[in-house]
Formats: sequence, structure tokens, C-alpha cells
Amino acid sequence: MTNKFQTVLPTGILAGVIATVLVMGASAQSSFASILYAASALPILIAGLGWGNRAAIVGVVTAGVLGALLVSPMFALAMAVFTLIPAGWLSHLANLARPASELGGPDNLMAWYPISDILLHLCGLVTIAVIALGFAIGYGPELIDQMVDAMTTALQAQEPTLAPDVASLSQTKSLLVLMLPMFQGGIWVTLLFAAFYIAVRVVSRSGRAVRPREDMPSALRMNRNAIFIFLAGTVMTFFGGGPAMIGAVVCGTFGAGFLMAGYASLHFRTRDKDWRLPVLVLCYLSSMLILPAIAIVVLGLSDTRRTIALTPAKPADGSDEPPTN
Repeated sequence: MTNKFQTVLPTGILAGVIATVLVMGASAQSSFASILYAASALPILIAGLGWGNRAAIVGVVTAGVLGALLVSPMFALAMAVFTLIPAGWLSHLANLARPASELGGPDNLMAWYPISDILLHLCGLVTIAVIALGFAIGYGPELIDQMVDAMTTALQAQEPTLAPDVASLSQTKSLLVLMLPMFQGGIWVTLLFAAFYIAVRVVSRSGRAVRPREDMPSALRMNRNAIFIFLAGTVMTFFGGGPAMIGAVVCGTFGAGFLMAGYASLHFRTRDKDWRLPVLVLCYLSSMLILPAIAIVVLGLSDTRRTIALTPAKPADGSDEPPTN
């Protein structure tokens, strides 16, 4: 136990230091800010997936303390809410397991927490984080008006003959009020899940993985309950005001989950097909347009399930036994 603690503590501290450096790098380098910010989840995920919950907690606490001391308490809070806490929670969920017999399976197997439920939790966490950020910065039509007016003024300074149409400008502002939080939430879900996927591969190759590595094309699906949340968010966008903006965030985050599930389903359905590569390339390129992306989301909506990974149960020898959920 002492040797394990001596390994967990420095691993968690190192993960926290690296996470803080990446977030500070994101603040200094605007070109890759989103990627660096999302990458700050990687060290916490690797620590949690390979060394357990205590390493992840030590990493989150270390990063929070360093962020507060080096920058500000608000910087540390934002870092924790947007990347560190979601990363620690995802690693905790990924390490959860229970005897398969409790679910009606064989006695000699362990059942691991489904990837679909992990993705559901991620969508929920990012939804809460984006809504909290909106409240903190006072996001709303007034802020969008200021942003669009500033951009219009800058364009007119470059092109004095440019005279924007008032009606089209007003329509643009109305769309941006909903589109910005929608895209922000969707992109953040995608980036954090990408960090989770990379962390799983890194830890699996290192031989320290608590959870077995799964085949993502067959395992990555959304929970059926996510359909109702996504539909509720879609309906809320028609209410206007605050509910519409919250609904837009829900559409963005859960829509990103269904988009990734749709791509996973597409990879699974085209497996071992001769025409697989050109079809996948075409789908990825065309998804930059709205209608093809919606088609992939619909594919994800039509294939919702909970795939539970089963592995042989380890002998109950204390520290090596997986936690139960």
C-alpha cells in the first residue's frame, strides 16, 4: 500500500503540473487555444485511467492550486470546471466494474461501465459548464449585438463602401445567439472525448490500464435516454430568450454525442467492405456541410444502445480488484 501511494502521489502531482502548463499555454497561444485547453484533460485522464481515482484527484487539486497561485482563483475555477473535473469524472466512470452475475451474466466475468453512459455523462457535464460560462460572462442578445456591431465597424473601416443590410444584420444576430453556444458545446464534447480516447490508447499500451480497451466502432453509441434530452433541447430553442439559449447548448452537446455515435456506427457498418475507405473519406469531408452532418446525427439517433464490456474477473487480492459501481 505504501509503494502504491508513493507512485500515485507523484503521478497525480505531475499530471496536475502538466495540465496547468497546457492551460497556460492555451492562454498565451490563441491559434491553438482550444486544442491545448482540451489537451489539458489528457494528463488527468491518463493518471485516473492508469493509477486510479486518487491520482486523478491529486492531479485536479494540484492544477487548481497552481492555477490559483500563478494566475488567479477564477482561472483555476474555470480550468477545473471545463477540463479537470470532467476528465477526473470520466476516468472514474471508466474504471467502474461489477460482477456480470449482477446483470444476469456469467459468474466468472466482470461488467464494465458502458461507453454510452460515459458519453452521456460527458454531454451533461459540458452542458452544465457552457451554461455556467454563459451566466458568468452575461451571454445574450446584447453581447452578440456588441460583437456583430464591432465586426461590422471593422469591416467598414476596411471597405468604406460596404453598407450592410439592416434586416440581414438583425437576422444574423438572432442566429448567432443560438449558434455560438451550440457550436461551443458540440466542439467541446468532441475534443474532450477525443482526449479520453487518446488517453485510453496511451494507458492500454503502457500496460497499466484498469479497464480493457474496447472496439470503439461497436461500443461507441449514445444511451437511449439521451434522445429525450436532445429532443427537449430542440423544443426549447423555439421558446426564445434564456430557454432557447439553454436548448441550443443541449442540442450542441448531445448532438455532438450522436454525431460521434453516428460515425462509429458508420465505421462498424462498413467494416471489411472494399469500398469502405472512399465512403468514409466522403462522409467526413461532406460533414463540414450542415445536411450531411445532420444525416450522420440521424444515424446516431437510430442506433442507440448500451454495450457492456465483459472481461474475466480478477482474483480478489485487494488493490488490484476493480471498483464496483
